[in-house]
Amino acid sequence: MSGFDLSEILGNPEYTAMLLHGIKMTFIYAGSWSMAMALALLLLALRLSPFRFGDPLVAAYVSYHRNVPTLVQLMLWYFGIFTLMPSGVATWLAAHNAEAIFAVIGLGLCQAAYFSEDLRSGVRSVSPGQMQAARALGHGYLSAMRFVIMPQGVRNALPPLINHSVSLFKNSSLAVVIGASELTHAVKEIENLSFRTFEIYLIGTVLYLFFSLVIMSIGAYLSMRTDPARSARA
Repeated sequence: MSGFDLSEILGNPEYTAMLLHGIKMTFIYAGSWSMAMALALLLLALRLSPFRFGDPLVAAYVSYHRNVPTLVQLMLWYFGIFTLMPSGVATWLAAHNAEAIFAVIGLGLCQAAYFSEDLRSGVRSVSPGQMQAARALGHGYLSAMRFVIMPQGVRNALPPLINHSVSLFKNSSLAVVIGASELTHAVKEIENLSFRTFEIYLIGTVLYLFFSLVIMSIGAYLSMRTDPARSARA
């Protein structure tokens, strides 16, 4: 076997099926974005609440997930917490793709810390006068947050949210260390079967680059659509 030949991989139905399955599973793991965003909103609400315990608890959560590598967190969930679960629960998880479940949980919990800080920065960048104006117009605190502050805060937080969304997509490749089937796993399997190391890793690189650019393009479009200066010109 010699020379550069992509056709041996792209022309093989088995290999292309493995790549497509890997892409599908990668987006399933990246689907932990929804979990991360929902949890980030809850963390933000706790941090903005008048309760004293909210801020230190969220600060501790964020500090842990931002300072412990995502890879270590995934391994802790799968090789640590999984083994401490009751046998019935562990058996059920093992029968229902435990690797995928823990990949989604680990990635979602980790990314929530970043999203919550992005949203917090976005909300803090909103002028205090906006809240005062909303209250003067008859809004309660929750109503003002929902209809006035949060829309502006999310718009301000879009750039870092987009960057961390791309990071989440790329970090899904770390799930391979716990045996989860995704794009990197498919690339490694094809390399073992075809011995076309350069070609298959090149394909994997191009696929990650392509989908990352797509996510960034969507984010750029959303930023443009929500740009207040653009809306004023329209």
